[in-house]
Amino acid sequence: MKGLIKPSRVRFVNKEIEETFNKLKEGRSEEKEIYKWLVRAFEDIEENAFCGIQIPQRIIPKDYNVTTLFKYDLPKAWRLLYTIETNEILIISVILEWLDHKEYEQRFGY
Repeated sequence: MKGLIKPSRVRFVNKEIEETFNKLKEGRSEEKEIYKWLVRAFEDIEENAFCGIQIPQRIIPKDYNVTTLFKYDLPKAWRLLYTIETNEILIISVILEWLDHKEYEQRFGY
């Protein structure tokens, strides 16, 4: 998918993830920092749904219940994970979660 540039709309996988994101804006300084990183990531993903690194299908955790998974590297080794849904007209980038490096390694069994 390298070189492919497709605009998309960013959505959250569920209300809980969206509410968690919104709470970051009013949280402690570290949470506000993560909020800013995520806003920037969402802007990049809206500009190009394929800007993240595609995770090989064989290592996608089953609990995500997706066939494609992308990782967007955030500062301080945080990761944003999202999938892409599409129809003939629109590409939707669905935000699944964001996590620090330690949680990411646990989730993917590294």
